Amino acid sequence: MAQIGIALGALGVVISFMGLFPGITGISTGTGIGSVQFASVLMGFALLSLGGFVYAKFTLYAGRASTFVQQIGIRLMLTGIVLAAMTGFADVLGFGSHTPTPDSPAYFGTVQAVLVLIFLIMALLGIFVYAISGTPPDE
Repeated sequence: MAQIGIALGALGVVISFMGLFPGITGISTGTGIGSVQFASVLMGFALLSLGGFVYAKFTLYAGRASTFVQQIGIRLMLTGIVLAAMTGFADVLGFGSHTPTPDSPAYFGTVQAVLVLIFLIMALLGIFVYAISGTPPDE
């Protein structure tokens, strides 16, 4: 299972880089960041987070129940991913400050980018909390 976690994490990194730098794969790029591009970055990061969780669970704490602090770490990771998705897609979903009109597409602004980064760091912090807060196996 640890190898599956590594594979999920590697797949997540590849998908995120394809979303961040679509020109590498030969896809023509437009101006700014589009919805599909952000969705691929977010999906890649979610796979990376899931891979990190699976690796930590089955490498460090195989066969052990999660502690209360580890449960908080899991929820922190999932909350960070959901909040990053809501922040990034705020304009597309209609509750952002630059809602799309027929004349102008949705706008991914600086404030959105900063908040998405903060929430993705929060998700990484959740994985870190999970990894360091369990009871190690007896040897």
